[in-house]
Amino acid sequence: MSQGLIEAGRHAARAGLSRRTFLKLGLTAGVAASGGLLIGFSLPAASQDQRKGKSVIGGDANESPQDGIFAPNAFVQIDKSGKIVLIMPKVEMGQGVYTALPMLIAEELDVPLESVTIDHAPPNEKLFTDPLLGGQLTGGSTSVRYAWEPLRKAGAAARMMLVAAAAQQWQCDPSACTAQGGKVMHASGDRSASYADLAEAAAKLPVPQDIKLKDPHNLKIIGTPVKRLDSPEKVDGTAMFGLDVRLPDMVYAAIVNCPVFGGTLASVDDSNAKKIPGVRQIVKFDNGVAVIGEHTWAAKRGAAALQIQWNEGASAGVSTKQIVDDMAQASQRTGAVARKEGNVDDAFSKAKTRVDAVYVQPFLAHATMEPINCTVHVRPDGCDIWLGTQVPTRIRDAGMKATGLPAEKIVVHNHLLGGGFGRRLEFDMATQALKIGKALGVPVKVTWTREEDIQHDMYRPCYYDKLSAGLDANGKPVAWTHRIVGSSVLARFAPPAFKDGIDPDAVEVASDLPYDLPNQVVDYVRLEPRNVPTAFWRGVGPTRGTFVVESFIDELAIQAKADPVEYRRALLGKSPRARNVLDVATQAAGWGKQSMPQGQGRGVSVMHAFGSFFAIVADVSVDKDGAVKVNRIVCAVDCGMVVNPNTVEAQVQGGIIFGITAALYSEITIKDGRVEQSNFTDYRMLRIDETPPVEVHIVKSTEAPGGIGEPGTAALAPAITNAIHAATGKRLRQLPVGNQLRNA
Repeated sequence: MSQGLIEAGRHAARAGLSRRTFLKLGLTAGVAASGGLLIGFSLPAASQDQRKGKSVIGGDANESPQDGIFAPNAFVQIDKSGKIVLIMPKVEMGQGVYTALPMLIAEELDVPLESVTIDHAPPNEKLFTDPLLGGQLTGGSTSVRYAWEPLRKAGAAARMMLVAAAAQQWQCDPSACTAQGGKVMHASGDRSASYADLAEAAAKLPVPQDIKLKDPHNLKIIGTPVKRLDSPEKVDGTAMFGLDVRLPDMVYAAIVNCPVFGGTLASVDDSNAKKIPGVRQIVKFDNGVAVIGEHTWAAKRGAAALQIQWNEGASAGVSTKQIVDDMAQASQRTGAVARKEGNVDDAFSKAKTRVDAVYVQPFLAHATMEPINCTVHVRPDGCDIWLGTQVPTRIRDAGMKATGLPAEKIVVHNHLLGGGFGRRLEFDMATQALKIGKALGVPVKVTWTREEDIQHDMYRPCYYDKLSAGLDANGKPVAWTHRIVGSSVLARFAPPAFKDGIDPDAVEVASDLPYDLPNQVVDYVRLEPRNVPTAFWRGVGPTRGTFVVESFIDELAIQAKADPVEYRRALLGKSPRARNVLDVATQAAGWGKQSMPQGQGRGVSVMHAFGSFFAIVADVSVDKDGAVKVNRIVCAVDCGMVVNPNTVEAQVQGGIIFGITAALYSEITIKDGRVEQSNFTDYRMLRIDETPPVEVHIVKSTEAPGGIGEPGTAALAPAITNAIHAATGKRLRQLPVGNQLRNA
């Protein structure tokens, strides 16, 4: 199984093989330099021609695609030895794509999964753009969603061509031949040929236009529980993460960044640092200092010995309270309308009851297990960059900008990620490492300490949500308004996506509820938080949106004196998949079958996001001092067709644990322009003895796959806070739970 994972960062241009010779837009075939078969496949990006309904398939991949948007995203190679290689356009950061995507290829090629090996794709937006995300990046729970059809078609096309090659050699009709286990066999049983024997001949045949995928009833690999292909290397320590890079003559850098957002370096006394054995050099840059050592310990000790003066700038006095006050004030003005249905004003005037609420959510750090790191070697004639990244092309572009070298001189060696959660969608670590590398001219590994990592993260934005609902005499919502105030990550990360004042991520879930709400207005006020840098965080918009919406729905159910589950069921008539997961989760949890003991409560949440449907039931207890313990989580998920149920269960469990941590404890606070938290002592994680049993019930479905890496996190928090209300009668409209219940 372990051969399914090779060191990330290897380029797909192997011995004598140029992509220019075989890559085509659309499904294509060619002869490799080794005489093998190469199959390419594509997904059209949202080009202008596609939006008009025109085909954008066809043309040389190294020519400019129509409208400069459409590009293929992955490829299959079978060489003369029978080796099958998937050129992997996604990175592995614990979500299981190094297993799930090869399963798609292996299924349609009819080969054992362990026979598929992986080469990681190089930075190339033309070839490896994910059209669901608009770039070559891993995130948004899209990997299986975007690869589901084209990867299977690539495998099926290869299988059909291998069968045709065998039929041609045997001078028989292809219908008399079948592919199985890496071989093509004649119906008579007296002839067979391996894929290795047929690859060169198959490469000379035309690609079939009518590609037949396997009947779902005949699937052998897809839908079966498969052990992770990358587990052996991670267990025995041979897996390569960015932090594991070792190079000849490499030096090590420890960083001290300005503690105040937007501040710069004024002066530094490095005399004591230079006295520490192993310290080689001090490198100054605009907002920090790097100490270069022969090893990490020398560099860290040197960094601790620096005496630095900072120009703290305009953010020196900024506090969390000021930022929240800014949002409260901004919530008084009308925002850009994300959704408008019916006549809200008229509906409110006729409503029997009005309910108003304000919800506040904090900044969050990513706190990945593998701290931020980047190794570079900058030379006059080239630049190599080693790290784990979700955005290889942006890393390459950062290298071009820093060095002035052309793209072909920048080599990105992408490794496994020791946690991404959105943090490694950014490239600030590479920009900083490149500045240091240019000053040195030798390989240098730049590693941030945990303190630097947490205090100089790019944070999940804080948000301020103001909601109102009008209820009729039966407690049913007839009017709904929801104003969202917060930073726009998309305006910085992907400016074209920020249109007409709307950040689609910030309003996600809120602007597309599964509930039947006849009169509603959802609007958005963009407000950047005083130089605090913001970025995507696991679950992105649905995480913040689901907490607010599902908490407020619960408030309405209580106001209507209705059972929270039945209240939701009545509003989900137009979303049968959402209603079904709610039924599955609540039945499995035993909702309503018995009363909860004093101090205990049960809460529920429902979510549709990332193409999947989730329902979570949380059981919690609150002790006399206000401490919260999560006792049990039951989750039902409808994520369409399941590739690997093991991965689905693991991702849901991991996402829920990540979400419990955030709901109970996680908060980044600002004082005097500085982050107050510094390590896991004060930005704490859920501990193993606090982790509840998590039951995952996967709903069988024939729908196309939805995302799975983030929904568990996104749907979790309101189930806990709704359970807290059931246990205590106290409605928490602010996260984290923290000490809000202490002495309450």
